[in-house]
Amino acid sequence: MAKAIPTSPLARPLPELTEIAGVKLGSVAAGIRYTGRDDLMMMEFTPGTTVAGVFTRNKCPAAPIDWSKAALAQGKARALLVNSGNANVFTGRAGVLATQVSAAAAARFTQCAATDVFLASTGVIGEKLPAEKIVDAMPKLYESLREDGWSAAARAIMTTDTFPKAAVREVRIGDTTVKLQGIAKGSGMIAPDMATMLGFVATDAALPNDVLQTLLHRGIETSFNAITVDSDTSTSDMVLLFATGKAGNPQVAHADDPALSEFAAALHDLLRELAILVVRDGEGATKMMTIRVTGGTSDESAKKIALAVGNSPLVKTAIAGEDANWGRIVMAVGKSGEAANRDTLSVAIGGTWIARMGAVVEGYDEAPVVAHMKEDEIDIQIDLGLANGHATIWTCDLTHGYIDINGSYRS
Repeated sequence: MAKAIPTSPLARPLPELTEIAGVKLGSVAAGIRYTGRDDLMMMEFTPGTTVAGVFTRNKCPAAPIDWSKAALAQGKARALLVNSGNANVFTGRAGVLATQVSAAAAARFTQCAATDVFLASTGVIGEKLPAEKIVDAMPKLYESLREDGWSAAARAIMTTDTFPKAAVREVRIGDTTVKLQGIAKGSGMIAPDMATMLGFVATDAALPNDVLQTLLHRGIETSFNAITVDSDTSTSDMVLLFATGKAGNPQVAHADDPALSEFAAALHDLLRELAILVVRDGEGATKMMTIRVTGGTSDESAKKIALAVGNSPLVKTAIAGEDANWGRIVMAVGKSGEAANRDTLSVAIGGTWIARMGAVVEGYDEAPVVAHMKEDEIDIQIDLGLANGHATIWTCDLTHGYIDINGSYRS
């Protein structure tokens, strides 16, 4: 196995997690790839649980992506089964059979149809998933299910992650208090094209699946779809949102119901927190970057420019080396292919404007920028000066650590 990866200097501890009524979680060591750690996780949901999901648009998706997309059509869920260490991607008929066998094994214990079981896999691409190990582990896995199993579940889905990721919120729908809680994994092969990595959120709210789907899509765009580590969109990305209905709140018919405003805001905030935790655990990362673009011809254009800057190896290595080389930012804006004008462009780092309207600010003092570059959270602001489009994305620097981790990933 690859050598142990040190915990990211940007790591955050798990928050105090709660129980979500109608959800049980468990994890076991199935020996799928790793030794001495849990690598198989399960969630069981109360009958009637609704579900929403978003999936990778990578054209070479994992077999579990196809399975879970098909399961989503019913809008109901009884179980989620996730393995780490093997992505079950590019495995042909064997990969399809592995999903069928795994889902059937989980269904036998939860006493539901296999199509009510959602699947996710993460890890090495191109190796057959040993489904027999999942089947053999199911009795012990099912016995491990408990309402407070969230932290162990967050650890079981990790691959090159250096710390588990979770977030929790409590809000009201009308006069009813509801809870939301989610876990995520992701560290490398992170570039948004739907969601990115794996994320699983559960709530005790009572919400129909079409309302859940709308809320999830809205929340994804400025959270998981606004992060990048290395510009590589995974074959296995998915985010699932489950609602058990145990809170007993009054039913709502549509996502724009005013009674849902607080819930929708909390869901988006939770998704964004999980997404930023993924960036903070970017492989080899030592600094997190927030890139804000204003003045674009549209929000979409501004976002593409922000991602061009965030994905630029020259920008990312300058940040890693604490080099206030703002010319690389100008370069990345110009290469994006989006509308930009050299003579209206302004750039700031750490709140200090370096260039305005296409020229260096008169009397520019680099000292505060140099000081900001030594911090572990870097703020870059770009004003295109063209219209009102704006966007914010989050990314990290690029260090030798990224090469070390990915150069030995399979060894």
